[in-house]
Amino acid sequence: MSHALKDVLVVALEQAVAAPIATSRLADAGARVIKLERPDGDFARGYDDFALGQSSYFVWMNRGKESCRVDLNTAEDRALVETMIAKADVFIQNLAPGATDRLGIGSKALRARYPRLIVCDVSGYAPGTPSYYRKAYDLLIQAEVGLAHITGTDLSGPSRVGISICDITTGQAAYGAILEAIIRRDRTGEGSHLQVSLFDTIADYMNVPYLTRRYGGREPSRLGLAHPSIAPYGSFTLKDGSILIAVQSEREWQILCADVLHDPALAKDERFDSNVKRVRNRAAVDACVQKILAERAAADVTQDLNNAKIAFGMVSTMGDLLQHQSAVFLPIETEAGTVEVLAPPVIIDGERPALGRVPRLGEHDEALRREFAPAAATAS
Repeated sequence: MSHALKDVLVVALEQAVAAPIATSRLADAGARVIKLERPDGDFARGYDDFALGQSSYFVWMNRGKESCRVDLNTAEDRALVETMIAKADVFIQNLAPGATDRLGIGSKALRARYPRLIVCDVSGYAPGTPSYYRKAYDLLIQAEVGLAHITGTDLSGPSRVGISICDITTGQAAYGAILEAIIRRDRTGEGSHLQVSLFDTIADYMNVPYLTRRYGGREPSRLGLAHPSIAPYGSFTLKDGSILIAVQSEREWQILCADVLHDPALAKDERFDSNVKRVRNRAAVDACVQKILAERAAADVTQDLNNAKIAFGMVSTMGDLLQHQSAVFLPIETEAGTVEVLAPPVIIDGERPALGRVPRLGEHDEALRREFAPAAATAS
């Protein structure tokens, strides 16, 4: 675990994916994260049982946290949470819009009571938009923002991205915004009110297809494993597998034709002598490349691509990922035993971070209730 945020206290009234992603990154950086769970627990604990009988989602997203069950319908637990927030540096929540206001811990009220507090609200849609109070989940946002429309193939129709991409990227956006707010508070002494939504996060990532449609006048098509703006850049079938080849420049196209496809004349074909033309004639250029590669083995093709310094990747299964030479795994301790996860991407001073333990439900109830006992209760 990094120690960059070792003196930062985070109180998280969180569930599911987006907010827990943000707080898991804060915990990795050394922050103390108190995860407030409903009495029956964050419902992500029950998403599956693949990680030694525990939810794969929950294990991945909740390392390094303390778990405290609270019933916010009771005055006692609302007072407990208020005491925690009063001592916190960051309060993050992703309850339904308006829920924290009704509980007396809405962002406006908290910022008035605790000027140094950083409050982060995570929602499906941005405040002030007509959809703000709608329920919103990852797959729904993928569909509504147009991501599903450009994912998949013409045969498959609109498709889901294979991971909870809206939740995950929103959590990462919240993490970055919280770090900026911590830096800003160090300079000014003032906290911040941060608002992050799933829709806005993915809409931002949709700017290239949006600009293509709005200013290029063309509805982006579903291309499967192909690039919408570059060709050849996609998947090709070999004798013993599939490979994805990426050409980034005219020079690389000429090298690919000469040194990998062994057909230098192909680069001079007037249909293919610029990227714009190749994209316009994508079916034809892909067919030419596929015809040549279909009779060749992966070892032979990858050797030529390596020698030519052309980017490529094998089209892998999860089983292949388990054996991938670049995959790095780190242990996480859980109540059921050690689970290995793929490592976070940042290496600090040459070292991977150690990942904290995943708490069992309510593991820290007693200790946290003692530590943050409201003053009135303590006096009595």
